[in-house]
Amino acid sequence: MPTLRRSLAVAAVAALVLPLSACGSGGDGGPSDASGKVEGDITFQTWNLRANFKDHFEDLIADFEKKYPGTDVKWVDQPAEGYADKISADAAGGTLADVVNVSPDLAAPLAKAGLALDLDEAAGQYRKDYLEAAWASQQVPGVEGTYAFPWYLNTGPLFYNKSLFEKAGLDPEKPPTTYGELFDTALEIARKTDGEVATLANVPTIEDFGRYGVPLMNEEGTAFAFNDAKGVELLTRYKELYDAGGLDSQALTATPESSGKKFLTGAVAMNPGSALDLANFKKQAPSLYENIGITDQITSTGHVNMYVMGLLVNSQSDRKPAAVAFARFVTDAAHQMSFAKQVAVFPSSAGSLDDPYFTEEDGTDETRVRVAAAKSLKTAVNYTPVLFSEQMKTELRNEVAKALQGKQSPEEALDNAVKACDRLLRQQG
Repeated sequence: MPTLRRSLAVAAVAALVLPLSACGSGGDGGPSDASGKVEGDITFQTWNLRANFKDHFEDLIADFEKKYPGTDVKWVDQPAEGYADKISADAAGGTLADVVNVSPDLAAPLAKAGLALDLDEAAGQYRKDYLEAAWASQQVPGVEGTYAFPWYLNTGPLFYNKSLFEKAGLDPEKPPTTYGELFDTALEIARKTDGEVATLANVPTIEDFGRYGVPLMNEEGTAFAFNDAKGVELLTRYKELYDAGGLDSQALTATPESSGKKFLTGAVAMNPGSALDLANFKKQAPSLYENIGITDQITSTGHVNMYVMGLLVNSQSDRKPAAVAFARFVTDAAHQMSFAKQVAVFPSSAGSLDDPYFTEEDGTDETRVRVAAAKSLKTAVNYTPVLFSEQMKTELRNEVAKALQGKQSPEEALDNAVKACDRLLRQQG
């Protein structure tokens, strides 16, 4: 999978665990005054972006330093592996960068520990310049404020292999559009191919429960709620698929990367993705690309899932005016559009998705996916709760695995997962 995909896949992020001594500071965000002259040296940390976008960021930094004489931006890029651990170590050691590339789940513990600047107070005048849902995605339940500038977004369609649909006697031009149709299609493909071809390669994640219409947390954000009747219904359908061979046999240990490879090799019939993947299909699996089907992301809520990245400003920075100015500079409409046209991502800046680049097709699959994704992003939701840590994801995955293997019922699995996640939530402080 493309390297950028690793930074976009929030589900693959390790949990950020701050020392207990840092917890419980009430999320006051530290000193929130970012007024004053924009000057001085600041450090800008990104997440696995230098290899492919070195020129873009070097030019952007040069433009900022030209606009604000007396500033100097040191760019540090960290690899995808161990990124959360790196942030945790920097936070504990007082060496956190002035501006940090984060996903919402990485920003949350920093906000709770008072290490993230509250932008509602420090830069609230910019709120109107971003999509409402993108700005809201940088907020933490139970903590007043917004703790990162929204940056790039992504979402994508559901890809399917038309040749595998034909092999199972299904119409390749009529892919499933609802969860009911998806499960029925998967059972039919498994039956017609004697279990040789699975339709899906992943067990349900918290995002899937959200798209299915399951309430994930209570309104206060103090407890999880995905063990309701609808959650049990979803897991029961996945159990049915697993038993019939409609869910890949290795799904219990699958990663986004391994699932992508399964789809590339024709071992599974459907896989979620984004416009980033089309070039990969064309290069690595030409026969798949020739038979690629593209359909909308399946959701019961009317809202697709949105992956979102942000730029957090360190509340302890000695150069907050410069840090805020730089984070805003990177995420303003012009620079977001520039970045989006280099990469298959989408800007979070208000109005940008109405640009012809995101609304006009030219007959290619690439623009078809881009236009459809841009349209869906206007009402998209980040279904992964900000407070849902990697430990919680592991607990849910383990309990789901037990249910699929028949070691416990779907209801027992979700009850146990909620209990474990609630316990971890209380430990977050």
